[in-house]
Amino acid sequence: MTTKTSAEPRVRFNPFSADFRRDPYPLYQRLRTAEPVHKTLGTWVLTRHADVRAVLRDRSFSAGLIPRLVDAHAERTGGHDVTRISALGRKSLVFTDNPDHARLRGLVNRVFTASAVAELRPIVERATRALLEPAWRTGELDVIGDLAAPLPVAVLCEWMGLPADLHDKVGPWTHDIRFLLEPGLMRAGDFARVREVVDAFVDALAAVLAQRRSAPGTDLISRLSAARTVGGDRLTDEELIFVCVMCFVAGNETTKALIGNGVLALLRNEEQAALLRDEPELVPAAVTESLRYDSPLQLTKRVATRAIAVDGHRIEAGDQVLLCLGAANRDPAAFARPDEFDLTRNTGDHLAFGHGMHGCLGGMLAELQARVAFEYLYHRSADLVLCDERLEWQDHTVLVRGLRALPVRLRGVR
Repeated sequence: MTTKTSAEPRVRFNPFSADFRRDPYPLYQRLRTAEPVHKTLGTWVLTRHADVRAVLRDRSFSAGLIPRLVDAHAERTGGHDVTRISALGRKSLVFTDNPDHARLRGLVNRVFTASAVAELRPIVERATRALLEPAWRTGELDVIGDLAAPLPVAVLCEWMGLPADLHDKVGPWTHDIRFLLEPGLMRAGDFARVREVVDAFVDALAAVLAQRRSAPGTDLISRLSAARTVGGDRLTDEELIFVCVMCFVAGNETTKALIGNGVLALLRNEEQAALLRDEPELVPAAVTESLRYDSPLQLTKRVATRAIAVDGHRIEAGDQVLLCLGAANRDPAAFARPDEFDLTRNTGDHLAFGHGMHGCLGGMLAELQARVAFEYLYHRSADLVLCDERLEWQDHTVLVRGLRALPVRLRGVR
């Protein structure tokens, strides 16, 4: 445990500050050095790789905090009816604990396999080409608005076989629903909007599911509907629909941020970008280093279900714990020269997708989309140039770190 003198200023963790949004890593570094187990406003904040990884692996830390916070916050802001919203939280893989989590994961894992994701490459390539065609003609591209934001929505819509009239709706719906991941940011009016959106999304997917039951295909919804355990267990209609909703909610913003943050890191590290152009086989390494270097999901929460000691501090049952994934991925105890973007490093221990039983289900799909995006940007385009260093980071979320826009010029097409 760090001993501090009375003259030493206490590090203050404030993820809402403008400085933190622009660059959280100096604060993470100070916390790791001075107060790696830091308590603020009743929440424990962990910043070291070993501590974060240990909590993610420890099943006595519950992932079911967010649904409870939604219910509590709804009550404080006017007692809104959040029945369906609560069901979405309590039956989603992201927020369930065992035995419910093991059951759901066992069923969904039968469909989200490495081979199934690999089969999506033609879909990802087709969507990426369509999004980049205008930029190849004009030489101008907003990496976020023109590519990173629409790509995961387009890919998921095609994988699920959603009808065309839903394609333009699910993006805005997803943006609204992800408020549920950060209920403390929701105002009274947000609950009404999210309830309407959840109802519309669920009803739309229920209609698609009914159609697939009568005429199954090879799409994701058909495969989830057909998934069975050895004992014959299957997803209920509600569970299946919630899996599909959370595919969008959990995968859209993070994939968008992964592509945007990774391209920005390459733009600011010309030697690494040149290395990527010269050695196309480094594309997977570029993606994993992007995940480590500027993690899309910066923070995730758990709640202790038993008393436990971490670095000499006693965390009591019921205490909330904020795990700083972005800080863990810059920990020099885990990664040499952590503040350098290096495609040749070993990034096998990064925690950008979490760890343990709640490791990100959609991580393989996010990586596939980022790989294809990097391939097309750095092997089809002759050169990328950042138009303006004055970049704005999104402020509608604390958990996800991503840019509002990333304007670049494309000099020539190979």
